[in-house]
Amino acid sequence: MNRHVLSGRRPRAAAAALALTFLAAGCADPGNDTDTTTATTTTSAVAALDQADLQTALEAGAKEFLLPGAVALLRTPSGTVTATYGSTERGGGRPVSVSDRIRVGSNTKTWTATVILQQAQEGKLAVTDPVSRFRPDVPNGANITIEQLLNMRSGLFNYSETAELNEALDTEPQRVWTPEELLALAYPHPPYFPPGQGYHYSNTNYVLLGLIAEQLDGRSLPEIYRDRIFDPAGLTGAVFPAATDTALPAPYSRGYFYGSNVLTMHDPALPADMQAAARDGSLAPQDVTEHNPSWTWAAGQGVATADDLATWAEALTDGTVLDPDMQARRLASIEPTDPANPQAAGYGWGIAKMGPMYGHTGELPGYNSFMGSDPDRDVTLVVWANLAPGVDGRDPASSIAKDLIEQMYPK
Repeated sequence: MNRHVLSGRRPRAAAAALALTFLAAGCADPGNDTDTTTATTTTSAVAALDQADLQTALEAGAKEFLLPGAVALLRTPSGTVTATYGSTERGGGRPVSVSDRIRVGSNTKTWTATVILQQAQEGKLAVTDPVSRFRPDVPNGANITIEQLLNMRSGLFNYSETAELNEALDTEPQRVWTPEELLALAYPHPPYFPPGQGYHYSNTNYVLLGLIAEQLDGRSLPEIYRDRIFDPAGLTGAVFPAATDTALPAPYSRGYFYGSNVLTMHDPALPADMQAAARDGSLAPQDVTEHNPSWTWAAGQGVATADDLATWAEALTDGTVLDPDMQARRLASIEPTDPANPQAAGYGWGIAKMGPMYGHTGELPGYNSFMGSDPDRDVTLVVWANLAPGVDGRDPASSIAKDLIEQMYPK
């Protein structure tokens, strides 16, 4: 699998969507025999999963990925079922709960993109505007549009792929990063391609969008998210912490990470000997719960619960937070991330399409989460894990979600 397709590469925090191509390829929509990323699906039956089914799948995945804890939440027309596994702390602590907060990584991008689209509704900008209108410092910004930031087609280099950042995350995990510092890491590097002529998942795009959102509203991003996203959508457990705040509001789950950012920068899988040591228990992951996530900012610094993610995934598809025209344009914006592969995930204006589900994934060292909603069948799925990535480089929550989706949507 080409891990660049939907990834910000290592460090994986906020890169999210890292496993989306793998996920989409495993859950092609049985109600749609054309391009799964853009066409409207036709409703077909979904295999029912009860609590026991959900629990069995979650436990199997959690054991495979050596997870201290994990949560799954499934909403269908029959109601909501949940499953939990393990504890909030490795080797102890209390059992995990669906009420626990976690760092949701790149699921934050869906908040940022929605704010930008709301501002477009209000006439504060247009998605066709050049980024130079708001940020004259962006290289080639006169030829990069807001839309190309939203859909990862700007070509701007992803600061998360720099050695400078990865080394600093390992040696200075409490460092407070400013958005301007993150952009300064990216700008000296050449673009991946001319604007609009390719796809590359880049956190740089969303740091820029966060700065533009603040500029247009004249307020801080935490205030903007609260008033435009959390309160209107009813995300009662969601927060966007200050850059200096590394604590998660209670109740929360701790997060764990094997290896280092530099070690897994180019290949997220641990070396074979370290994988074996992790599996036999002689290698322990590090607790990265309080490592400062400010390096992800508008691309991945959010905190939420499983219920928040489920509610938000539904809001992304039902138009709760956008007017009908903008909502339709958002869903229509989704394009294949790999045109040569019809089963590749699609990506649009801060939203992904993975088989039958719209949503996103999120990861930063210690946490991985998947949120997806199928509006045609009224099915919503959330999975999170408190260890990420897996020792073999896969995303635990996204992989478990893939297995659950394959059970619900049999080929």
